[in-house]
Amino acid sequence: MNRPSIGLAPEGAPIIGLLTVLSLCTAMLDWWMATVGALILLVFSVHFFRDPERVVPQEADIAVSPADGRIIRIERREDPFDGEPKQCVSIFMNIFSVHVNRTPVAGTVTGIRYLPGAFFNASWDKASTDNEQCIWQMRDESGESWTFVQIAGLVARRIVPHAEQGDRLRRGQRFGLIRFGSRVDVYLPAEYAPAVSIGDQVFAGQSILAKKTFSNL
Repeated sequence: MNRPSIGLAPEGAPIIGLLTVLSLCTAMLDWWMATVGALILLVFSVHFFRDPERVVPQEADIAVSPADGRIIRIERREDPFDGEPKQCVSIFMNIFSVHVNRTPVAGTVTGIRYLPGAFFNASWDKASTDNEQCIWQMRDESGESWTFVQIAGLVARRIVPHAEQGDRLRRGQRFGLIRFGSRVDVYLPAEYAPAVSIGDQVFAGQSILAKKTFSNL
């Protein structure tokens, strides 16, 4: 039996290293107020960049949440990749959430589109169209097309993709990270329906976000 473990996202290493050195230097100089401040930032950074292992559900015809956070919207909206109206589930991540994102389904990345933009609060409606974002399109093993969008927020200033177009990814595999407070939108194929409600807390790679309701066959 494997024991659960919590790692750190590699993107956090420079920040954590710098704050560790800063804490040691200020302590050696007896600058205690500065040391306390640096230690608080260090603890926050370690917490923010944590990357826990997750138990990914293995049942068929489901999609898992791509992000830790709270469900803030479930509504029909135009898919930013193909323009078709689809059911969209929005997950809001605050600064205390795990910010490593995971793929909702297994499949192949068929498109990635980065759009520069503003940094409005990620929970606002205008964040869907105005904020910096990275749009991913993926085709699952049944041929269904999925779109999920990483959206930078008020504090978030960098979207970090880990995968590339053409990559085959497992359900629940890490595909990127957003620094400091943000949101992920998932556009569901017509055959899928949300398995969550507004206000639900979800966990990336572990919580079931949607289920297949019928087949075209």
